[in-house]
Amino acid sequence: MGTTDRLLYDRKTAAEMLSISVRTLDYLISQRKLETRRIGRKLLIPRESLRRFAAADHPGYSRHEAA
Repeated sequence: MGTTDRLLYDRKTAAEMLSISVRTLDYLISQRKLETRRIGRKLLIPRESLRRFAAADHPGYSRHEAA
């Protein structure tokens, strides 16, 4: 099963797919810009949430504003 066949992704893989750091991914999760699912102790991000985020415009968001 390839990475694109999964329905849910761990934080590291999701960050790689969006070409961002895990820290930035965590920020987006805390700001509720990405949906998550918890299975046991694992925090997972649905594929559709990643697609929606990647397809959306993000005017005004920059690394400097997030810090």
